[in-house]
Amino acid sequence: MQELVAIAQTGQGFVETLSRIWERGDAVMPLDPRLPDAARDSLIAALAPTRIIEADGTELRLNGRQVDAGDALVIATSGSTGTPKGVVHTHASLEASARSTSTALGVDTSSDQWLCCLPLTHIAGLAIVVRSQTFEIPLVVHDRFDSEAVENAAREGATLTSLVPTTLARVDPSLFRRIIVGGQAAPENLPANCRASYGMTETGSAVVFDGDILPGVELRIVDGEIQVRGDMLLRSYRDNTDPRTTDGWFPTNDAGEFVDGRLVVHGRRGDLIISGGEKIWPAPVEESISALASVNEVAIVGRPDNEWGHIVTAVVVAADPSAPPTLDELRDHVKQTLPAYCAPRRIELLDALPRTSLGKVERKSL
Repeated sequence: MQELVAIAQTGQGFVETLSRIWERGDAVMPLDPRLPDAARDSLIAALAPTRIIEADGTELRLNGRQVDAGDALVIATSGSTGTPKGVVHTHASLEASARSTSTALGVDTSSDQWLCCLPLTHIAGLAIVVRSQTFEIPLVVHDRFDSEAVENAAREGATLTSLVPTTLARVDPSLFRRIIVGGQAAPENLPANCRASYGMTETGSAVVFDGDILPGVELRIVDGEIQVRGDMLLRSYRDNTDPRTTDGWFPTNDAGEFVDGRLVVHGRRGDLIISGGEKIWPAPVEESISALASVNEVAIVGRPDNEWGHIVTAVVVAADPSAPPTLDELRDHVKQTLPAYCAPRRIELLDALPRTSLGKVERKSL
């Protein structure tokens, strides 16, 4: 059995501590030092680390649970419920993910350099560290995203990075050789050097780029649900439950389909809106409305309705709060490209959409 050490650090300090813990044979649990005390206590209780290394380097013993031999990482994910649970990855699964994504990106160990400016408490950020260590590629780590610092890192030699759409829009993407774009639905017309990714904490990072399945990954659709199989999958959750089927498939709870041989992801199965018997996925409606100059951000949700079951509702952040878009404007625009039943029947205005640190809209908060 091995210790599970929570690391409440960021940036290069986190990477150095992680390397030291792995060298001594223990597993790590990233812990965001910015968490409020109540959220931090809840996460520690749920994931049960045996030790914690604080931001100042102090290491304390906790009354937690050890992990199995070979385990490398216990990382929090809220999934679709919002309740934190720990995903357990082994060194082998992390390496399998690193090799799969690096092969797909065409990583050159002699010339490439990674930049990590995503939170290391999320798999997307941590996976960059693992890729760097697996292939002994230079790594630059930023404590947080700063557009000027990101562009300077590229000018100083960083060639590879991962961003979310909101941060991609704030930098010059041509400065990098390759950019992985994830965290939420990628915008249309991505630059040629960007790869729209699909993956999750349980898959160790991306398993699909631009709709194409990555090397070493198997993917199938069962009753409309995306299922994944491969060496990069988690070993179990922290409570020792294994979400995989008996033959090794991981049901993602994401809906999707293959179109012309490429994966199209519709979203979480719980996001599907059924209104008057019609099925509406939020993503294409959001994409349509986002094209309006009067809209800064939009999320599509279903609100309960006695007549329709649910009605399509557009939660909008106006580009100009003094002149927000009207419901008729949204409906007319959506009906130009989508069936009329996809057009919203209600509009709600917010100052900002609630988002995670990776830019995903927190639909449960809407």
